Amino acid sequence: MDQTRRLFLGAAALGAGGLMATSAQALEHDHGNPGDGGFGRQSVSLPPGAKVAYHDPQDVGAMPDFRFSLDGNRPKVTSGGWAKEATVHLFPISKGIAGVHMFLEPGASRELHWHAIAAEWAYVIDGRCQTVVLDPSGASEINNYEPGDLWYFPKGHGHSIQTIGDKPCHFILSFDNGAFSEHGTFSITDWIDVTPKDMLALDFGLPKDAFDAFPKGEAYIQAGPVVPVSDALDAPWPKESTHKFRLLKDPRALREFEGGTFRLATVDEWPIQKTMSGGVMIIKPGQMRKLHWNVNANEWHYYLKGKGQVALFGSGGRGKVAEFQPGDVAYIPMGFGHAIKNIGDEDLEIVQTWDNGKFEEIDLDTWIKSSPRYLLSNNFSGVPGETLTKLKRA
Repeated sequence: MDQTRRLFLGAAALGAGGLMATSAQALEHDHGNPGDGGFGRQSVSLPPGAKVAYHDPQDVGAMPDFRFSLDGNRPKVTSGGWAKEATVHLFPISKGIAGVHMFLEPGASRELHWHAIAAEWAYVIDGRCQTVVLDPSGASEINNYEPGDLWYFPKGHGHSIQTIGDKPCHFILSFDNGAFSEHGTFSITDWIDVTPKDMLALDFGLPKDAFDAFPKGEAYIQAGPVVPVSDALDAPWPKESTHKFRLLKDPRALREFEGGTFRLATVDEWPIQKTMSGGVMIIKPGQMRKLHWNVNANEWHYYLKGKGQVALFGSGGRGKVAEFQPGDVAYIPMGFGHAIKNIGDEDLEIVQTWDNGKFEEIDLDTWIKSSPRYLLSNNFSGVPGETLTKLKRA
């Protein structure tokens, strides 16, 4: 680990779960007088100011909490399973992405529904399921899923999810709108229940009293008989348009890094996924995903396994550190610098999503290595030359 990483994480450790210590607290302000420095072409030099800038808390505001216990939240439970969610209403920093952990019992289905304000991305944790999706052209696709598979449904497209086989199925859902709530979707049982029966009769060509047997309210996750895997026949679309991606089996997804592995699906590997990217990162004990930032998207984590620590940099002298365990979620706003470290004794496994189909990030050490030595000497004034040499080689 190079010197800057040690300094960053060492400072972070001073206040795990709280603000990192900064030198700004000990400084006087760095403001000149109005008009100092001249105007237009008559601008002039000023005497040297403070060695480092002062960040007025009134200017930069407090660093927001970026950890939330998704699985510690209260579930919505119906006859066939449950769902827990993390939205901006519960987790205020998460303006761009919402998340859900959903669990379906054998035979249960998440009924036919759609989302008016968000696309849906999913990672299957365990079990097997089948989805049916309908697009505006009237074309439908049926896909079967195993652990490690992904699905993506564009905003507004009708879809359903049903467990197949005799084992429960659960999965992580991520949505490209932090205000989206899984508990407020457009479900067909709810719609039929509130629609006048004469209109239903006219639409479906049935007598009005036929609708007396329909559910009185939203079924949401409905219990039902087990569907044998052999009976659950799929009807997939061609690869270039399919709603399914085999994250753990598609070689295009693998992106190794020092200290772990990363499997990622973007719009380049999976064309239908235009508004999101996502995958799974595994970090070995004691290793970390080094300091970097995302150029074009917010980042969302769900911690599947292990114990992690995230150090977040929010500009203006602000930093915050939080520790994560299974069931927690993290939210990294676009442009915020961050690093992820495995502080446990087993692999750290994280489901990650971004609210952009194109995945773009910049690593701090890559930037330093590409910068001229004289620039680094100026930028890190007072740092020994030997340290800067090691910094560029790290």
